[in-house]
Amino acid sequence: MRSACRRGGVRAGLAAFAFAVSTVLGAVGGANAANDDAPTIRFGVPTWPGVTVKSEVAAQLLEHMGYGTHQMNASPSVILNSLKTDDLDIYLGGWMPTEKEMIDPLVEAGEVETLTTNISDALLGVAVPTYVWEAGVRTEADLDKYAEKFDRKLYGIEAGSGTNKTLQDAIDADRHGLGDWELVQSSTSAMLAQVGRKIRKDEWIAFSGWRPHWMNITYDIKQLEAVGDSRIAAQKSDVLTVANVDFVERHPDLATFFSQYQIENEEQSRWILEYSYKEREAPDVAAEWIEENMDRVATFLDGVKARDGRPAIEAVREAVAAM
Repeated sequence: MRSACRRGGVRAGLAAFAFAVSTVLGAVGGANAANDDAPTIRFGVPTWPGVTVKSEVAAQLLEHMGYGTHQMNASPSVILNSLKTDDLDIYLGGWMPTEKEMIDPLVEAGEVETLTTNISDALLGVAVPTYVWEAGVRTEADLDKYAEKFDRKLYGIEAGSGTNKTLQDAIDADRHGLGDWELVQSSTSAMLAQVGRKIRKDEWIAFSGWRPHWMNITYDIKQLEAVGDSRIAAQKSDVLTVANVDFVERHPDLATFFSQYQIENEEQSRWILEYSYKEREAPDVAAEWIEENMDRVATFLDGVKARDGRPAIEAVREAVAAM
């Protein structure tokens, strides 16, 4: 296995190696190119750890295939508008149904195209430690039955987030007796630190939980089941790959790659664990995963050609072996 320092320097040389150019170009402002005429594929990346690593894995594969890449960090609304105006090519974080009102009109207008669901069965809701679930808290309707054990508190994330709003709405509506409960707002990291403290003491806590995320690997937790028309429990979601329509026409091979680039929940949860929880660099996490999961990479690249015309998987294997 490569050392971390070797992996950390990989981005500047991936595409350059693929075309055996004599001068390796460094990544500047998040961009990397094989040579002056190599197309640069432009990613829109919100500052979410899962999409960050997912985009990095895809970018490194493209660089192995001879393309340049550029990643722009922005909010989903800015990214989607930039796809519409042909200022970005690809977005791997189209969270549905949360972004449905932004994505659907662009698809209907023929300005963007959805290529695949890259994460299926994502979930957002209220979670509890498994020992709380085993004690009888299985649904959102069970929370108030044990209000004293929870100190009548629901732990949320950042103030102003959509997640917190749905929790507060449930409290304001006195849903299932939650009207006298308090929403504790802080941040994702602070909330999860509190979860860890409570679990170490076998104390009760109900909090905003979702997958994919490292919390599902690090903590033994369960998602509460929804009751009726719930908006706070077991909200199933999919994550779409959204592309600029001209990009799809210009690069049919890459459209095929992105259509086949589908990630398991467990894979993305582990990426988030390495990047967000263990605080490793995204390029290191991505490079290591590619090297150790070439069978998965082969499924993404089935039928795809590198820029030099050979099967993309051959170019990737050769580049990885040389690192």
